[in-house]
Amino acid sequence: MERNQQLDDEARWRIALAKDRRFDGVFVTGVHSTGIYCRPSCPARAPRRENVRFYPGPPEAEAAGLRACKRCAPDQQSREEAAVRAVIDMLRQSEAPVRLDRLGFATGYSPAHLQRLFTRATGLSPAAYQRALKQARADEALSAAGSVTEALYMAGYAAPSRFYDARKGSGMAAAVWRKGGAGQVLHWAVVETSVAPMLVAATDKGVCLLAFNEGEADLRRRFPQARLEPAGEPFRDLFARVAAAVEQPGTGHDIPLDVQGTAFQQRVWQALRAIPPGETRSYGELAALLGNPKASRAVGGANGANHVAVLIPCHRVIAADGGLGGYAYGTQIKAELLKREGRE
Repeated sequence: MERNQQLDDEARWRIALAKDRRFDGVFVTGVHSTGIYCRPSCPARAPRRENVRFYPGPPEAEAAGLRACKRCAPDQQSREEAAVRAVIDMLRQSEAPVRLDRLGFATGYSPAHLQRLFTRATGLSPAAYQRALKQARADEALSAAGSVTEALYMAGYAAPSRFYDARKGSGMAAAVWRKGGAGQVLHWAVVETSVAPMLVAATDKGVCLLAFNEGEADLRRRFPQARLEPAGEPFRDLFARVAAAVEQPGTGHDIPLDVQGTAFQQRVWQALRAIPPGETRSYGELAALLGNPKASRAVGGANGANHVAVLIPCHRVIAADGGLGGYAYGTQIKAELLKREGRE
């Protein structure tokens, strides 16, 4: 992996001592006094430094005569990752739905176990991933086709109703998606928090914007076609819950969202929400989880297109070298959010 190439052995040793599981899959730790190799996060007692060598992955460690640690099972993780990648390749190459039992047979896992592996790695079930791929083709076609109906047939939907049914509950409707919020009523307010003044806006379905140090003009820029109204009593409880989630990042999972984005952006945002509080990922790691390790730039673009800070936690994405990297609202706010989640 690209991230592994940026580490020297002393950095890998510090990572192994810290048992930092963000680097699981980036390299393995070979302990030649015991003849085993482990994940960086292995909970076993730290070995002596002179007995340790580092390898890119299980094949290289096993070629050096080491066997996998039974406690952290680094070879098992690699097989699971290979299975997820194989499923993603099968789904991308097939325009027709692929049954879960067929995916299980191809990877050597039971359908139920494969579903758990795939969902944990990508944030979507195989069936939902297939729907997302289909919606992505439709989203791309919407920008190029002469009509919505033409775009949906190009994407493989048997009828326009199938497309609209598939998008139910995923945020703004297809026509609204194309027109930048046209016809939507956004209820908004600026709420004081201990992090920074928070601009929050919501439709009747849920929160569509959470930003820091912004106001009505910024909201109008983001949603130029929408009608803006100051939030009234019906939104007081919702906005209070949003403020509480800012005060304690990692909470507020039940707050409804109404987000506008392509299918790929939706997948990235779902992957962001799957990162546990207190942990971080690089763009490359997120791209790998989504099945395309070379798509780190596209992941970065989707991260930057996120309108809902904290609730979709783009602050948990850091630079490949472990530094904070950029943040739309400034690195000081990003550092504060991560500190509140337990990452110093």
